[in-house]
Amino acid sequence: MAAAAVAGLATNVFPFRDARAAPDPVLEAGPVAHGSLPVPLVLDNGSFQARAGWACPGPDPGPEPRLQFRAVCARGRGGARGGSGPQVGNALGSLEPLRWMLRSPFDRNVPVNLELQELLLDYSFQHLGVSSQGCVDHPIVLTEAVCTPLYSRQMMSELLFECYGIPKVAYGVDSLFSFYHNNPKNMISSGLIISSGYQCTHILPILEGRLDARNCKRINLGGSQAAGYLQRLLQLKYPGHLAAITLSRMEEILHEHSYIAEDYVEELQKWRCPDYYENNVHKMQLPFSSKLLGSTLTSEEKQERRQQQLRRLQELNARRREEKLQLDQERLDRLLYVQELLEDGQMDQFHKALIELNMDSPEELQSYIQKLSAAVEQAKQKILQAEVSLEVDVVDSKPETPDLEQLEPSLEDVENINDFEPLFSEETPEVEKPVATVQPVFNLAAYHQLFVGTERIRAPEIIFQPSLIGEEQAGIAETLQYILDRYPKDVQELLVQNVFLTGGNMMYPGMKVRIEKELLEMRPFQSSFQVQLASNPILDAWYGARDWALDHLDNKDVWITRKDYEEKGGGYLREHCASNVYIPIRLPKQASRSTEAQASGKGSGASGGGASEQA
Repeated sequence: MAAAAVAGLATNVFPFRDARAAPDPVLEAGPVAHGSLPVPLVLDNGSFQARAGWACPGPDPGPEPRLQFRAVCARGRGGARGGSGPQVGNALGSLEPLRWMLRSPFDRNVPVNLELQELLLDYSFQHLGVSSQGCVDHPIVLTEAVCTPLYSRQMMSELLFECYGIPKVAYGVDSLFSFYHNNPKNMISSGLIISSGYQCTHILPILEGRLDARNCKRINLGGSQAAGYLQRLLQLKYPGHLAAITLSRMEEILHEHSYIAEDYVEELQKWRCPDYYENNVHKMQLPFSSKLLGSTLTSEEKQERRQQQLRRLQELNARRREEKLQLDQERLDRLLYVQELLEDGQMDQFHKALIELNMDSPEELQSYIQKLSAAVEQAKQKILQAEVSLEVDVVDSKPETPDLEQLEPSLEDVENINDFEPLFSEETPEVEKPVATVQPVFNLAAYHQLFVGTERIRAPEIIFQPSLIGEEQAGIAETLQYILDRYPKDVQELLVQNVFLTGGNMMYPGMKVRIEKELLEMRPFQSSFQVQLASNPILDAWYGARDWALDHLDNKDVWITRKDYEEKGGGYLREHCASNVYIPIRLPKQASRSTEAQASGKGSGASGGGASEQA
């Protein structure tokens, strides 16, 4: 590709990386136990990316999760008929060719398709080197959505205990694990978590180290909606490159070239200045081929190519004539056989065959035989003429116009007539001239560039202004104000002293400054607040789950055991500092039939006694 070379010469030109995921290696057998306790498995089950690894005790538990892959699956074309089985995560390589086949177990950020979730877990356990036979003999720490439905947790517990036979599991919220990782140990803190991911944005108040679930709020916008919005903007701007403007490339623009404006309206006014636009626009270079710049064929090569196309057309016509001749000959033999039945006096069979041929009389049969015989003879003559013409090589530089009766390039004989358009061009060969590369009237590299200007701030702005994409929701600032207004003044002051930002959608440059600006506008005059960005907004949830697992490895009060699952159901949850609040569903007890019968008997007896007394 010439795009990379051209892009390196121009200013503010960035080629698309089009990164292709490498298949994950199958690791050797993982750690089995540390002392008498088995090593826990930590799974950050995100809707965009899943992360899995071991929580190894010791001074060096490991720098990062051993496994990170996109939480999508695609079934092979063969399926159960012997083709390739389902592909998961990084085994898919590039996602764009398989975009229409991709399936996710998530609805928003809640897993609802356990068949696909099982594929993700199989992939994780296999590549982490789980060595136990027939089961996963390790405790599991699993992240879940804020205020996840009990039915979703019930299905997940059923999958883990019944399918994998795990000894115990602990559920926690990813953003709370990240909050746990970034705060000093053994410190009960309060704060306000703003977590924005691929599908949703959550604002979670934390009071004295525990989640206040009653005042949690969710905005149904995240990185997925921003990528879709950016794709629509650029497709409307560049309708000639619709196929090249893919979701994967839009995600790359969001991750590497977008930012959050401190003041959106003021920033748009800056972009109206031509100098500011020229200095800050990012020109995304699409791949293109330099072969389109011109043709270097000589007149002799062009003449030879025309002759090859002419011979190919003649061979195609000859093959089709032979096929048609064979069909006509078979039909003629059938009609002659029916005529022989008439000559032999087998009238019953003759009339039966005549009905099958949809004919009414012997005269009609004879007429068809004569016409078909003439067509067969004519076809044989044309085949002979075509064979003679194929043996003759065209030597002249200017070939004669081929006989139309010999070639017969009709719609019936030539279906792919577009393949032979060069044959019918009006170009006439002239005296040979020196060959020179044809220079285009425009710069082909510039034609394949996407100028990303105000789109750099418009796409990520939707979490602050959902109305940009027609969503009737409140943005982060309005939701933050609504949550704070539900608390007394002293609690508000406590919460804003620790505003914590986490999640992959919070990694835009300028996000922290924008949140500080919004808080400055909504808080009282001269009041203080503190905004903190997670040290690693993407991986801190997994780090926090690992730290929590190591700190509570021998604490039985925070783990859901198999006994708890069998006695209290799959929706049961043991609460801890990073978990959801467990609110069981209490159904009213239905009265038994015997109790109802006794109550109805007493009622009828009482009414009968009252009637006798009145009598």
